[in-house]
Amino acid sequence: MNPFQLTPEKMTDSFMNWQQLYPASYVKQEIDPYTRVRVILMNGTEYEAVKYSHAFHRHEMNNDLRRELAMMRRQEQQQQKKIACLKPIDETVLEHTIGYEQLAVDLTAILAQRVTCPNVKSALDFALLEDFDHLYRYADLLEMEHGIYAEKLVGDYTEIMPGRPTISEHRCPMDALCAPGKKDAALFDKMAVNIITAAEQQTMNYYMNVCAFYTSDLGRKLYQEIGMIEEQHVTQYGSLLDPSATWLEGQLMHEYVEAYLYYSCMQDETDAAIRGIWERFFLMEVAHLHKAAELLKTYEKKDWQQVIPGGEFPAPLRFVPNIAHVRSALNMADFTAEKEIFKPVNMLPKDYDFFVYQKMINDQVDQVPSHRVIREAIRQNGKDYRAETAPSPVPALQNRGVDNTTLGRIYQ
Repeated sequence: MNPFQLTPEKMTDSFMNWQQLYPASYVKQEIDPYTRVRVILMNGTEYEAVKYSHAFHRHEMNNDLRRELAMMRRQEQQQQKKIACLKPIDETVLEHTIGYEQLAVDLTAILAQRVTCPNVKSALDFALLEDFDHLYRYADLLEMEHGIYAEKLVGDYTEIMPGRPTISEHRCPMDALCAPGKKDAALFDKMAVNIITAAEQQTMNYYMNVCAFYTSDLGRKLYQEIGMIEEQHVTQYGSLLDPSATWLEGQLMHEYVEAYLYYSCMQDETDAAIRGIWERFFLMEVAHLHKAAELLKTYEKKDWQQVIPGGEFPAPLRFVPNIAHVRSALNMADFTAEKEIFKPVNMLPKDYDFFVYQKMINDQVDQVPSHRVIREAIRQNGKDYRAETAPSPVPALQNRGVDNTTLGRIYQ
């Protein structure tokens, strides 16, 4: 599939009225977990499109170009609003959060298995273990406060057990960056960085906003803590983008990635009504892509092939269980970062900034929200909540009666 070879529809014909804009929500008890994941993914993708376009608009002086951006941006805004309302009213903030973390785990694992750049792959596998741990913490909160088992929400696609302990994830901000992306990087690697940055950014914003609306102090504090880590992830993944790309080159890449993701979602969506939305929005993105190529040619005298050689989509992004990959990545559970390098915490200098920052943030371990959630779950139930296919491959994370607060944080 090459979207550049398709005949685009007129953008002016694509605006939706209020009836078209408000979809029938999915039924949370019946929906396939990966349909929920796709909804969250595409909501975040559209959010990123709007955010990028606003930033571009604020750095551009030519009002003719800004008008073109405003036209595309309004349609992206409509797409985002329709997708967001696919979430049903009766799906709670915490239930929806389980979907966010399942997306983070499986999307990251899928991308890590397909990229070719070692820097990108290591960044994905490293952060994967943190989102995996977040899923576990939120799942314990869900079972403890609402009596709902998260395994019913994630199906048998994704395990629920500890990853790198959240308490160990707090690093000095200067260690949150990776080496910047290169202009000649493989196309899918560039796309993967764009995709995961948008997904993590959406999670950061979701937690940042719902934190204050959660209904218990324990939950508010957990969203507060994990929201800080999600910002760290956005910094990490955003640093992998190509900083030499122009605004219009970035716009073209955004539209290409959006079209690719809608095309991917079309392939294996099991809900007929939602598949129809993916198909419709794919056509809209093809029109946006052609407009972005036209703007690149008009204002920078560049052909789209200079940014996206060939134009043929990579193989579709398909959501499948990644249990084996996550288990193999757990060999990095005791890793942290030293500038752009990921390494076991035991390899850091003993006076490194990581330990200084940990002392400031986590000086009272018993007050760290992510630890308090598991400690309380163990107090109430005698053990934590998990959904495992087998015991953790990390011996230090196998004990269900004790929450490990030293792995990846303290010299062993």
